[in-house]
Amino acid sequence: MTGESAIKEKRNGRGQGRMTEYCEQYAQLMALLSRRWTGIILRVLMSGPHRFNQILAAVPSLSDPLLTQRLREMEAKDLVRRRVLPESPVRVEYELTEAGRDLEQAVRALSDWASKWWTPAR
Repeated sequence: MTGESAIKEKRNGRGQGRMTEYCEQYAQLMALLSRRWTGIILRVLMSGPHRFNQILAAVPSLSDPLLTQRLREMEAKDLVRRRVLPESPVRVEYELTEAGRDLEQAVRALSDWASKWWTPAR
């Protein structure tokens, strides 16, 4: 991480930092996570490895092509790993990588916030 793209923080009296500058890594992460269904797919995978059809069943209205696209995007950023299990027939599972699992605290915080503050659309 370079000095130009790092988040600069100003410390408040409680020892917590306040973000004051644009951060390219954060912007790229938010661009990925804000794509339709990406956050929901991550949340599904937080409970453990899933097969493609299990993810589809867990996310209403998600199409096959869009799930394929999102999984590939997350694989490219090393958030998700595709594992081919040598069984007959061949079985493919998707699981979070260490980086993907490390997002769990942030996803839980957003989920808690949504439960507290977000009113579902009617």
